[in-house]
Amino acid sequence: MSLLLASSRRALLRPALTSVRFNSTAARASAEHKLTWDQFLTQRFRRRRINVGASIFTGFLGVTAGWATIANIEIDPTQLIFGFDPLQVLPVVIALFAGVGALFGPSLGNIIFRASLGKKFAEFNVKNAEFLRHVKKMRPDPSKQTFANPVPDYYGEKIGSLKDYKRWLRDGKAYRRKCENFL
Repeated sequence: MSLLLASSRRALLRPALTSVRFNSTAARASAEHKLTWDQFLTQRFRRRRINVGASIFTGFLGVTAGWATIANIEIDPTQLIFGFDPLQVLPVVIALFAGVGALFGPSLGNIIFRASLGKKFAEFNVKNAEFLRHVKKMRPDPSKQTFANPVPDYYGEKIGSLKDYKRWLRDGKAYRRKCENFL
């Protein structure tokens, strides 16, 4: 009887011990995947580069689409288009196609960036919202801007590292000090 009791006690203790181990392992694993500020700022800078690259690519696609559209239209050089010479209108139309294509670039860039981050994208969004709240709180008042004292990076777009962030804070403090002393 006592042998049966001892084996049942061991059986009851095993799941408790293994679940404790799994919980501590899971906590350690989640702590390893936490996005640090340095990693966040690096990813933010990477997102901007991806968006610019995608804008260039989609702008080129827009020029190609505009050129293909114009190449298939019969144009009489003696007839005016909207009161203008066709040779003046066609480059403007191609430029408009390029502009519309470039406007689609950030959308494509965000899709690429989101796919490249995968599961970390939700954590990136949380960090981004927190960062933007802090930038909004710490940015200087632009109403006191002058030519001699311009607002330093109002939206915090040039912040790409912790060093850049500290410099942004110092520039904002210097701007506020100049506004108070010279107005």
